[in-house]
Amino acid sequence: MSDDGIVVPLTGIHRSAAKHMVRAWQSPVFHLNIDVDMTELTRVKQEEPSATVTDAIVAAVARALGEVPEVNVHVGDEELTRFAKANIGIAVASPKGLVVPVIHDVASKSLSEIATARADIVSRAREGALARPDITGGTFTISNLGMMGITRFDAILNVPQAAILAVGATEQRFVGGPENPRWRPIAEFTLTCDHRALDGATGARFLGALKTALEAPLGV
Repeated sequence: MSDDGIVVPLTGIHRSAAKHMVRAWQSPVFHLNIDVDMTELTRVKQEEPSATVTDAIVAAVARALGEVPEVNVHVGDEELTRFAKANIGIAVASPKGLVVPVIHDVASKSLSEIATARADIVSRAREGALARPDITGGTFTISNLGMMGITRFDAILNVPQAAILAVGATEQRFVGGPENPRWRPIAEFTLTCDHRALDGATGARFLGALKTALEAPLGV
């Protein structure tokens, strides 16, 4: 019986992802966390039966990017590229590895249209049927491991984007203190920021805008 391991060459998407991760780790990053009351998002299907919590998060992220456009940028060696449209990528585990299909111009779409676009690209990502336009042009990325029971994590930048949002699982927590004690569904959101483009104050403003959008009644 040999003690030698089996060499498995990195090919295709795995090879590209490995190179991408090396670039990401070279970026100077910091992380910011915020707790979000998910009460309104748990009612998403009352607003739009075809939509999921992820779709509502995508819509809220687009709203926050509109309020804090400094986050909606690409980082170059000596310049930043700012974008008027929020093209939001969603990290998806596929048989060939992690892919990030993009919903383009999210702010122009209704919740129903976001749900349709998300269902389409996620389905085709898992089938290995994405086309190049489906995975290019992203300006911001969401990685949601909450449905897998992960309560908090730090996502790696999807370079050249300046930030990525990690979404944790929703848990019932006792909040409010002695004057207003209550149970609430709470999820942790973690923003990974490229410090070359963003400072802590800007990242905090974005998370504040996102929290407001997520906790507002749907449709408002």
